[in-house]
Order: sequence, then C-alpha cells, then structure tokens
Amino acid sequence: MSMGSMSATPGYLVWRLSTKWRVAVDRAVAPLGLTHAQYAVVASLYGMQREGVRPSQRRLADHTGLEALYVSKLARSLEGAGLLERTRDPRDPRAVQLALTEQGRARTREAIDVVRGLHEQWLAPLGGLDSATTREFARNLATLLDAPLDPPTPDGRGHNEHDKEQP
Repeated sequence: MSMGSMSATPGYLVWRLSTKWRVAVDRAVAPLGLTHAQYAVVASLYGMQREGVRPSQRRLADHTGLEALYVSKLARSLEGAGLLERTRDPRDPRAVQLALTEQGRARTREAIDVVRGLHEQWLAPLGGLDSATTREFARNLATLLDAPLDPPTPDGRGHNEHDKEQP
C-alpha cells in the first residue's frame, strides 16, 4: 500500500480503484474496438441473453448502473459497428430492445476473456479470483452498492428515515 493510501478515506480509495479499473479495462479492450463503457454494455447484454432475456435499453441501464441516455448513445454506436441490434418491443412500441449480433457475441466473448485476465492480475494480491479474501471483498463491495447514498441536507444530515425528526 502506498503511503498516501494508508491515510486516505474510503471514498477516495473507491474513486481511485474505480478509476484505475476503468483505465485498465479501456486499454485492454481498445484493440477489440471497445471502450470500458461499451464493454459494460455488451458484457451485461451477453450475460442477460445467455439467461434468455432480451432487455430494453432501460432495463440494461438499470442493470449496468449507467444513465439510460448514455446506454442509448452507446447502443447506437455499437449498432453502427455491427455488434448490436436495436428493435422496437412488440409489447411496448416506446421501448427499444437490445440484442448482440453474431459478430457482437464473438467480440464480447473475446473481451470477456481479456477482462477475466485483468481480474486475475488485479485480484492476485488478495489470493486470486477464487480466494476467500476475494469473496469477502466482493461481498463488502455488494453491501456498499446496496447501501442508500443520499446527498446530505443543508444541516449536514442525510435523507434517511433514521434522520427524520419525529413530530
């Protein structure tokens, strides 16, 4: 651990770690013609399709944590590259469904293999991909992702039920 990291706040460390990961994935998938954000879309879509789901742009946005407008922009770009197809949902003409093309599935499998190698390299200090430490790390990250994170009010308190004054 670097000297600066030892006294850093958890928020700063999460930010630095997420930035480091995004840059590493960007570099790793660039030879495949993808960005990190595009990878997040195609890899998520790949997994959903394997489960028999053909998601709408909104559902994929919710799944990835990306803004719906950004997913729409990424989908258009991926469609232009021949990796994804966008069609109207027959049950809801306002919704757009997404699916990988055959070329998109092949490119995504390649990208997943590349990113899996990054995961192995990144998690080696914790004992590797299948270590108990890595599983605990993943559980802790999932716990943090599920925790509400509302901006503080002007008085410095959050918007949680626990913070509300009783009448």
